[in-house]
Amino acid sequence: MPVVPAAVPPPGPRVVLVGPPGAGKSTVAEALAQRWQLAVRDTDADVEAVTGKTVADVFVEDGEPRFRELERDAVAAALAEHDGVLALGGGAVLHDATRAALAAYRAAGGAVVFLDVSLAHAAPRVGFNQARPLLVGNPRAQWQALMEARRPVYEEVATVRVPTDGLRPAEVARAVEDALGALRTAGGDA
Repeated sequence: MPVVPAAVPPPGPRVVLVGPPGAGKSTVAEALAQRWQLAVRDTDADVEAVTGKTVADVFVEDGEPRFRELERDAVAAALAEHDGVLALGGGAVLHDATRAALAAYRAAGGAVVFLDVSLAHAAPRVGFNQARPLLVGNPRAQWQALMEARRPVYEEVATVRVPTDGLRPAEVARAVEDALGALRTAGGDA
């Protein structure tokens, strides 16, 4: 009887997390990386490392277009170089090149997880009184507008959607594992 090789993981990250501010991308990425004994990478942190500035400072000092350019480059590099858990900034999926890179990653067998959250649950996580460059003015209304505009894009790029309302990061990590396992069982591409 021939020996069937184990499934070879696709090139690139084990999983990519996308979603709005407050969905828990960074903390869930840490929880998954710990569970799976993998490295974690966050594209916002990559931008900060390249510029030596916080994301908020890049927005203020260099403008959103410059930040989006740096973010696009950070996502492309991470998809090519990183083999652990990858968290993308909330707006990373807005760039055509990033959506195309995520589509290619999915086509190669990669998994993109949309961490979905409601405003009621995002608010305490985001801390609307903190420095969030796109949530200036009326942060709740700004977040709601961002989510309405971005939801179709998150859904477009995602392999699976995992709701995070009322869950701790470890619980979301388990939900991500369950969703990816169900996708594998169903013959999906995770």
